[in-house]
Amino acid sequence: MKAIEVKLSDIIIQNPEINSFNELKDAVRNMTSEDMLYLNFDVKPDYRDTPRDWQWKLETAFGG
Repeated sequence: MKAIEVKLSDIIIQNPEINSFNELKDAVRNMTSEDMLYLNFDVKPDYRDTPRDWQWKLETAFGG
């Protein structure tokens, strides 16, 4: 099993249909892999509904 870093910017770029923070959170929550994934918060999501504690909310969604 190898470790794979997943950049938040890559998730946003690869999913142009995402238009809100909640949709982004769902996409992060649904990420699966047989390898170990690490989420890198390299950008702040630029959605109107992005909360102040966005990193914590995405980390919670990612961790499951």
